Amino acid sequence: MNAIVPQRTEDTANERWARFAPIVNSDDYVQSLRNRNVTVYLMGERIAEPVDHPIIRPSINALCATYDLALEDPELATAHSSLVDARVNRFLHIVESPQDLVLKNRMQRRLGQITGTCFQRCAGLDTISVLHSITWDIDQQHGTEYHQRYLAFMREAQRHNVIIGAGMTDPKGDRSKRPHEQSDPDLFLHVTARNARGLYVTGAKAHMTGGLNSHWICIMPTMNMGAADRDYAVVGMVPGDAEGLTYIYGRQSCDTRALETGDIDKGNARFGGQETLVVFDNVFIPWEHVLMDGEYEFAQPMVARFTAYHRASYVCKTGLGDVMVGAAASIAEYNGADTASHIKDKLVEMTHLNETIYSSAIASSHEATQLDSGIWMNDEMLANVCKHNVTRFPYEIARFAQDLAGGLMVTLPSQADFEHAEAGPLLHKYFQGRADIPVESRTRMLRLIENMTLGRNAVGYLTESLHGAGSPQAQRIQILRGMDLPRKKRYAQDLAGIEIIASDAD
Repeated sequence: MNAIVPQRTEDTANERWARFAPIVNSDDYVQSLRNRNVTVYLMGERIAEPVDHPIIRPSINALCATYDLALEDPELATAHSSLVDARVNRFLHIVESPQDLVLKNRMQRRLGQITGTCFQRCAGLDTISVLHSITWDIDQQHGTEYHQRYLAFMREAQRHNVIIGAGMTDPKGDRSKRPHEQSDPDLFLHVTARNARGLYVTGAKAHMTGGLNSHWICIMPTMNMGAADRDYAVVGMVPGDAEGLTYIYGRQSCDTRALETGDIDKGNARFGGQETLVVFDNVFIPWEHVLMDGEYEFAQPMVARFTAYHRASYVCKTGLGDVMVGAAASIAEYNGADTASHIKDKLVEMTHLNETIYSSAIASSHEATQLDSGIWMNDEMLANVCKHNVTRFPYEIARFAQDLAGGLMVTLPSQADFEHAEAGPLLHKYFQGRADIPVESRTRMLRLIENMTLGRNAVGYLTESLHGAGSPQAQRIQILRGMDLPRKKRYAQDLAGIEIIASDAD
């Protein structure tokens, strides 16, 4: 270790926090992202000021909603913190009871209803939740000071009301090889040097939700580690404007519509999601913000606990599902088909699927257990069932929405055509549905359904539902591990009057 690294400012934790002003509202949040001088690339260009870029701004607006809701509905979106003895945004609250988890789920659904997209804070909340217990457990075994560092960081995070992003997923390279076996060691983020003031890390974090919109990024392992992977078993807090960071913005379907004039063709012009590749080139982390350094045996339980929190967090998709049901019902009404029995039946099925997701998430929160550190964690089995439902049901809900929308959803001319002096009157004549519904209302609703099922917000509603927090097989593996077949076989054997054999009793 102690490799030669580029010259970096080795600032302390206090010096880093001094760069942040406390945030009260969404205007403060937008201002906090300005003039950070971060390196950002989008569509082959370096972006000087990301806040004002039309493709990026909708994702910032979605995060603004998390600040607005805290002011509009504090009972739902804030909580009393025992760390600072004050109410804080629920996205920064440490889970002190099962009810905290239930309210978290309700807040996530509400924000999905408001934004119709990914609001980019759930992974960060679930990261700070899991770190409470993991830092405690490492300290108990190794006599380290990680938990006190964690608590000190969280006090400042709550006081400053910042956004914390989760940097978990590594590029991974050759999936058949462990981190230390990769031909390029940077395919998993790892420690490159250590000194008296802190350590340096190099690598990348992929698919990072809201990465560019976060004030802090928590880096953490993406999988179980062995002794040879010790330098990859690192957890630390990095400010979003740290030296050595590069952001490369991910494309989304139909994202360039944000560059066009008008708002109809955008479907959801106000809100959008964001994923970035975040590259770390010998980024410095002071020891005060290092929460794991080489304790590789805790990587697997950390990932397992994170997924228990995060898979239940996909309850947010029920908020988007509510929007989908509303859009499908609206377009059926605009088409004059809302009284048909088969339309009503499809809306019932959409609602049934959406509420099934919600019920498993809420159940996992109510069935939470308390860990040794004092924090509460969702029931793992029910959290995995929730996420497995999410890998399927939004696709079916989207199919019903497209069914009710009809083919016009994907053949609709542009807003510019509707506003054209010659083409416009023709389009208004031939695309009229119910006579009492404006043609523009019909086109706006069709564009919203397109946006959420095929366009840029299909990322958050469909593909993210499939792969976020682990692909479907990941949940099936966890369900297999937790299904306890021997116990269930004994129930059946007892009722059937069958003597339990030794192999079944094990």
